[in-house]
Amino acid sequence: MVNGPSSVYMGYRFEPASVAFSALNLAMHFYGWKSFFTLLKNKFHKQVGKKASYEYAVLWHIFGLLSVNSWFWSAVFHTRDFELSERLDYSSAVALIGYSLILAMLRSFNVRDEATRVMLSAPLIAFVITHILFLNVFKLDYGWNMKVCVAMAVAQLTIWQVWGFISRHPSRWKLRFVVLACGLAMLLEIYDFPPYQGLIDAHALWHATTIPLTYLWWSFIKDDAEFLTSKHVKKSKKSK
Repeated sequence: MVNGPSSVYMGYRFEPASVAFSALNLAMHFYGWKSFFTLLKNKFHKQVGKKASYEYAVLWHIFGLLSVNSWFWSAVFHTRDFELSERLDYSSAVALIGYSLILAMLRSFNVRDEATRVMLSAPLIAFVITHILFLNVFKLDYGWNMKVCVAMAVAQLTIWQVWGFISRHPSRWKLRFVVLACGLAMLLEIYDFPPYQGLIDAHALWHATTIPLTYLWWSFIKDDAEFLTSKHVKKSKKSK
């Protein structure tokens, strides 16, 4: 379902603002993901070795992959509004939001044991998969999907924000700012408004606000990697 400013191109609805902002979000996530990978490869593995590696690296790599995938299909959907692109856009967004909730739980509670990670993640993974199947097989219910996505988004933002206030993480200010800004930006999705002068609507504006927040979020992720790795190095030096 498309609500934004658009024009018809070759029989399909085209939303230039949403396409541009989706593409910029994709680029920002790819840049952040790439710089995170470079940080792990060039700094940690060479300087401190694999024994002090960042234990959440794989989880953030999956996050990067799902983020790039989600924004790619968002750009495609706003370029070509047809059934397949719509389903891929909604399904990718649900997968990203659901996984982000899992990641918030695992990192904020500092879950390192693989068995515990699986135990906590399995119910949410099952729910997300079931919801995606419901949208694609049974009914593409926009109202229900919005409720599910908002509930998962609010849950993860709450977890991150609480952890940001009780932890002593050196980059907790970045976490707090991104979470607060994302919460405010999410209101644009909930309380929609018609296109302003036919150019940009609430949905496109929401896409625009997440671009700088994405840069800051990946900055926090890299800071977190450096923070935990340095702690491991200090512990290993003390034990010698």
